[in-house]
Amino acid sequence: MSSQTKKLFKSMHIPLECAVAFLAMTLSSSTARAHNGPPFPIITDQRVGPCIVSLWIHPDIGTSPIFVLVDPAPGGAIPKDLKIAIGIQPVGGRLAEVVYPASIADQRGQLEYKTDVQFDQQEFWSVRLILTSSAGGGESLAKVEATPVGYGRWDLLLFALPFLAVGFLWFKVMTKRRRQRKLRLQQASFADMRLP
Repeated sequence: MSSQTKKLFKSMHIPLECAVAFLAMTLSSSTARAHNGPPFPIITDQRVGPCIVSLWIHPDIGTSPIFVLVDPAPGGAIPKDLKIAIGIQPVGGRLAEVVYPASIADQRGQLEYKTDVQFDQQEFWSVRLILTSSAGGGESLAKVEATPVGYGRWDLLLFALPFLAVGFLWFKVMTKRRRQRKLRLQQASFADMRLP
């Protein structure tokens, strides 16, 4: 094996270890299985009964989380007996509406309700936010399209490919520059040795 080949293997040792570690983490990850991005709002700062609500959803086919952020209306307070439910139904009406009760999750001072709903296929769905309390109630409607879940744990690798490609190109350019600089230095030292 030539000295250049040995140097090449030595210089690729750390990037190769990093690539193997990245692949191992990607393939063993199960927490990001059906998540292609953060939830997004379909109802934003809308007054419903005695509260201002925002509804955030991650509409994957299958089980999808819905988050409802609740704030008091200006000059008011959030009722202690506040209950929130989410009704979903295909826009085409092929299924009857299913209502899911939401449970409270106090997130650092922000009152949040969460529930998981089921979308059985890719299509547009009506989402109905139902708010009830002794201080009044109300509803808000929105539509959302349920989307396929993607490739699960492979999404991270798929989305990282452009960045890995840029890193690889950078590595190739830096290696080529280093080789050229080394060659120039060798030629300059050889030229100095030839001078009388």
